[in-house]
Amino acid sequence: MSRKVKARLGRMEVLDQTTHEDRMELDRRIEEKTGKYCDEGVFELTDEEIMELLRQIWEKKKKPWEKEKKKPIPAVV
Repeated sequence: MSRKVKARLGRMEVLDQTTHEDRMELDRRIEEKTGKYCDEGVFELTDEEIMELLRQIWEKKKKPWEKEKKKPIPAVV
């Protein structure tokens, strides 16, 4: 796991919201997106791009029933 990615997440104040597995997957996605080792590639991405990668990771981890959007029940008047 990248120390620089972990430090960046700390500065973004989202480190405590991520698991070790989340950070490992983020390292892999940073390397895939930038074509560089994650310690170097993390400096090429904006905070917004890193947050989008994290959102994708978190969405992938959700259970199928958590992904479904709950529709409001129409009120009968």
